[in-house]
Amino acid sequence: MLELDNDGFLKHLNDWNESVAVELAQQEGIELTAEHWEIVHLLRRFYQEFDISPAMRPLSKYIRAELGADKASSIYLLRLFPGSPAKMAARIAGLPRPENCL
Repeated sequence: MLELDNDGFLKHLNDWNESVAVELAQQEGIELTAEHWEIVHLLRRFYQEFDISPAMRPLSKYIRAELGADKASSIYLLRLFPGSPAKMAARIAGLPRPENCL
């Protein structure tokens, strides 16, 4: 049983693994594809590097630098993570809620 906060984010970051990500994604109605995993793993690298979950603008900038402009576009990210891509992707990646995301 995963311990989640009121917003559905993991209370303990060390509880995350790919099976947990699949479970969290399923709760959002998302079946993770290779495209999703690419962003999830990139988010985890961002967190390891900067010790913060990125809001949309820094996330897009990081994706652009690492994966190219196509994958950094809002349309691409919204297709993968509808609603609030930075927030939903961070949740699935087992990271804390980005501070600037509603």
